[in-house]
Amino acid sequence: MKKIRKILVGTNNRGKYKEICGLLPKKIKKYSPKKFKIKSPKEDGASFKENSLIKASYFSKKTNLICLSDDSGLEIDALQGKPGIYSSRWGGKKNNFNLAIKKVYSKIKKIDKKWENKDKAKFICCLTIFWPGGKIYSGTGIIKGRISKSKKGKKGFGYDPIFIPNGFKQTFGQMNQKLKMSIDHRYKAYTKIKSFFN
Repeated sequence: MKKIRKILVGTNNRGKYKEICGLLPKKIKKYSPKKFKIKSPKEDGASFKENSLIKASYFSKKTNLICLSDDSGLEIDALQGKPGIYSSRWGGKKNNFNLAIKKVYSKIKKIDKKWENKDKAKFICCLTIFWPGGKIYSGTGIIKGRISKSKKGKKGFGYDPIFIPNGFKQTFGQMNQKLKMSIDHRYKAYTKIKSFFN
């Protein structure tokens, strides 16, 4: 298997870009769509896998580089798996996650004001590599946990301040970033594709 030496990390989300680059070996040359002034494509897939493929193929075809793209989101049991693939869209046009988090709490409280036992949730990530010749490889990672009673922590991004992984007391927003990136859904997805890089 020919190892990948340079990659376009197909996301315009600063938090995701930083985390994906942090998972990849240091020696690999990494590019951002911002460098090429490419806006993100419309994500109209029906699953995390479909959306990660839409992004990976789009950015690869625009640049003729191998592209690694992620699609990820939070699924809350009490909300029948929502926001799911619409996780970032719950933040409106500007992907404002403060807004998205408020929406999560208001929807859960509408179901049950005493929702202590209905807080189960999971983060899912699918990472897809797309080669200019059309070859595709995907890996999915899941981490289970629960929704915190309130927003905690300033680290991470997205829904990190309200998600507590199983076996821990802190939210991803409070957690040391090194620890978070060694257990989370993105790391678990990366372990399934890392043989192309290491």
